[in-house]
Amino acid sequence: MFSHIMIGSNDIDRSKKFYDALFAALGAGPGIHDPNGRLIYDHNGGRFLITRPINGEPATPANGGTIGIAVKNQAQADAWHAAGVANGGTAIEAPPGVRKASFGDIYLAYLRDPDGNKLCALHVLAQ
Repeated sequence: MFSHIMIGSNDIDRSKKFYDALFAALGAGPGIHDPNGRLIYDHNGGRFLITRPINGEPATPANGGTIGIAVKNQAQADAWHAAGVANGGTAIEAPPGVRKASFGDIYLAYLRDPDGNKLCALHVLAQ
């Protein structure tokens, strides 16, 4: 449905440290810088990009927005969450764990990145 996700950052080097650790927990390689200074991650057919806002204004997180990251299992969600907290992220919402959804049980872990963007690791449990 989407081709990529791009978020803004006020500190690309800080974001690289955070997202390199976060995505390494999912088996992805480190981000690369393109000629325009954007940071790019490619993994499992998805592309995640980080940039300084083109308009020169400060980067701000989306109010009400959440970026969902698919994970293979609960252990991977926990590793992702721990890597994020250890590298400048903030644990938010309830601790990682099972939640009830309309379609069955899911395992969720929430973080805010160093710029305040809300992230969620999600694993759908066997129904």
